[in-house]
Amino acid sequence: MGDFNLALVIVAIVVCIVVLIFNVYLLVNYQHPDDKNQAYFPKFIVVFGLSVAAISILMLPADVANRQACRHSIYNGACNLTLPMKDLWIAVYIVDAVLVFFIIPFAMFYYEGDQDKSIGKRIKSAILWVIVTAIVCGLVLGILYGLVGKVDFAVRHLASATTNFPSSWGFSSGQPCVGNNAHQCSAYPLKTSSEKTWTMQATFPEYVVALATIVGSVLFAIFGGVGIACLPLGLIFSFFHRPKAVITRSQYIKEATELGKKARELKKAADALHQEERSGSKGRKWRKNVKEVEKELLRLEDDVKLLEEMYPQGEKAETAWALTVLGYLAKLVLGILGLIVSVAWVAHIVIYLLIDPPLSPFLNEVFIKLDSVWGLLGTAAFAFFCFYLLLAVIAGAMMLGLRLVFITIHPMKWGATLMNSFLFNVGLILLCSISVIQFCATAFGYYAQATAAQEIFGHTLQSLRGIKYLYKYNVFQIAFVALAGLTLVYYAAFGWRRKKPSGRFQLSS
Repeated sequence: MGDFNLALVIVAIVVCIVVLIFNVYLLVNYQHPDDKNQAYFPKFIVVFGLSVAAISILMLPADVANRQACRHSIYNGACNLTLPMKDLWIAVYIVDAVLVFFIIPFAMFYYEGDQDKSIGKRIKSAILWVIVTAIVCGLVLGILYGLVGKVDFAVRHLASATTNFPSSWGFSSGQPCVGNNAHQCSAYPLKTSSEKTWTMQATFPEYVVALATIVGSVLFAIFGGVGIACLPLGLIFSFFHRPKAVITRSQYIKEATELGKKARELKKAADALHQEERSGSKGRKWRKNVKEVEKELLRLEDDVKLLEEMYPQGEKAETAWALTVLGYLAKLVLGILGLIVSVAWVAHIVIYLLIDPPLSPFLNEVFIKLDSVWGLLGTAAFAFFCFYLLLAVIAGAMMLGLRLVFITIHPMKWGATLMNSFLFNVGLILLCSISVIQFCATAFGYYAQATAAQEIFGHTLQSLRGIKYLYKYNVFQIAFVALAGLTLVYYAAFGWRRKKPSGRFQLSS
């Protein structure tokens, strides 16, 4: 067992280093040129936050492996010698909550502050916002914890027959049970009226994790439900909407001229909005116009990218066109594979979670059989399904952000991602990662049974007073499946249509 624990610790250290290097690579390649050689504090938060989110998801497979380290041990206290997974879970999610509700908002307020102000004033303004947030969050958490921070466990009494200790042992394979007539071989439940409620106070760290999970579960049900469908379908339909051939030079000049006019209109509108911001008139109309400018700017960038694909230039124009064709073919293949994973996820939710009793363990059995083929194969597949849910959350947030006024757009683009967009998406990933872990611990309860994650996210979370009913009646799972179905209907009705070019852009008066 000691060798197994040592190997698990080595694997955990190596994975953490790999995750850190990969996140630095993402930051370097996705950052906007304007943020190079500056904004070091937000960059550190981005790398650290992404690392915490990735490691938290990988901790569930590690929790399963940690449980297996002492499963076959003869010594009863052997599991106390393994990794302290419950303490690690609490520590990771406390860090997660601090990042989401305090550190990331501070970094965003500082980064988005008026550039004309001094650094000291920007820091002061950001700190004030964070202090207000901390006071509000502290009051809400304290009041809720004092009033309803209790766990209610349903307890049913069991009864069994007894007999006096015999002078000679009279039990055998032919008579293994107690009593000559009753033959009651095991404990049995009494009447339903014997059920009682055992109430205890939850620990404050567990309660903080539980409330953060609820907030994340709402976002996860909305964005994840939409994203589980739009992630693969968006890739597939982008293949069908791909440019079929290279356009002529005259067509290119005509389209480029129109895009130039659109760019000048957007610059004029952005200057007008910036002037309104300086004058202090930031009302509902101003925010609506900012949202519209952001949408039009994203559409303009997409149109420019599409035009560059349709008319490649330079000495390697033919190579660029060939890579474009291969890129769309790769999107089709990834979209089909993603669609299979999405269908498997939705089917598993319906079969294992929504139907009581479950029709089949489904993916749980798949992971167990993969583990029997090779020790880490089932763990790798398990981690992949968890990461896929996070990708679905990001895809859903992007899709809804382009269509709903009250959702701020923070796109992630290769070589053109501003640090505030980075911070927003890292906060979203961190907040939803808690819910992804809870969701996976529930959905794969048969595979991840007897783990520390199930103790926190299963027994404690699903028994918290006032919160347990959301899980008892599968509110989040039903919302997830329903939104996935609505998104599928949306793509079936409108996804095949080509985007029509928009007309002249004007600010709403």
